[in-house]
Amino acid sequence: MKMRKDELKLLLITYIFCIVLFGKLAIKDNPIDRKALIMGGVLCVVIGLSHFVIRKFYPDGDKFLLIFACILSVVGIAMIYRLDQDQALSQVVWVSAGITIYILSVILLPDMGKLSKWKYIYLGTTAFFMPLALLFGTKTYGATNWVYIGSHGFQPSEFGKIALVLYLASVLKDFDNEKKGFAHIKQLIEPAIVVMLVLGCLVLQKDLGSALIFFGVAVSVLYVATSKKKYVFACLGLFALGATLAYKLFWHVRQRVMIWRNPWKYSNEDGYQLVEGLYSISSGGMIGSGLGQGYPGFVPVATSDYIFAAICEEFGMVFGIGIMILMFLLFYRGIRVAFITDNKFSQITAVGLSTMIACQALVIIGGIFAIIPLTGITLPFVSYGGSSILTAFFALGILQKISEEG
Repeated sequence: MKMRKDELKLLLITYIFCIVLFGKLAIKDNPIDRKALIMGGVLCVVIGLSHFVIRKFYPDGDKFLLIFACILSVVGIAMIYRLDQDQALSQVVWVSAGITIYILSVILLPDMGKLSKWKYIYLGTTAFFMPLALLFGTKTYGATNWVYIGSHGFQPSEFGKIALVLYLASVLKDFDNEKKGFAHIKQLIEPAIVVMLVLGCLVLQKDLGSALIFFGVAVSVLYVATSKKKYVFACLGLFALGATLAYKLFWHVRQRVMIWRNPWKYSNEDGYQLVEGLYSISSGGMIGSGLGQGYPGFVPVATSDYIFAAICEEFGMVFGIGIMILMFLLFYRGIRVAFITDNKFSQITAVGLSTMIACQALVIIGGIFAIIPLTGITLPFVSYGGSSILTAFFALGILQKISEEG
């Protein structure tokens, strides 16, 4: 009963938050911007209907996953609307489609026991998506990670990472710690080769952010499946070796490291985005300049890669920390799902998908603050982008499915 009350309180806060944000966007213009009010109303309806469907027909699962994701999406759409109204309209469509996919995942997917048997389907899907950008991709901001069909583009790696998580879970669910010698190692040869080929594709595409996410997911899944720290350290050693080789072989990698080490030296050239982002965050201070009162448009790609910097400028660092806390809570709820099921495939999948979302948030926020070299990836549920939104909500739908069964 208490959890039900907490859920309703959080849902009410989400509605109030949505109304306040889009109300502020509406009244900052003269005359009042009615499109902002309509957009806020549409979001409230979509969130309310999706929560009603899940609560009514699937009452046993985790309901906080959807609410946290919706709060993050509302913040993202409000900030995108502030920067580009056309993109905000597209983002509302993508978020609505993502929530639909989330609900359909819970309704249509078979039980996790059946899903665990589709190993070669997951492998084939991974093999299809991961080299796609290498073969047909277009170079964007230094990385060849977008494929365009007409005027519409998507990132194949966004779909490939979910397929990889499901493949690794289906392979490693039968890992037997009791086997000794080569028989013990043999169980890891096939998934290790697949992961190395995937990482190789990403490095060749110069998509370093996705490579870091895939590596974090693979290591987390490996540890959960085997409980062997030695494999984790071995992976870290191989990653260090691979990173060193990539630094020596690829100018793009060396360039990112140089900008990270001294962004001010390259502030008028390749380091311009990083420096402008730092200026943007610092100008907002702790409480921000106010929605519509800052200059986030000066930062390149502010609606996708650098939306967190734009949020910090106008809402303040305190609000930015709140976004990070929400991301952590989303990760926590995802990991919690793994503890309420006895199905090994479900456990590994839950850890893999939760780690995927957390790693993606850490990599982009760490890059914006120059803690690690900057990589152009999206902030889950917040940044503009159809591929990212759809795959994030699909991952959430699988987590919801696992929580229902648990």
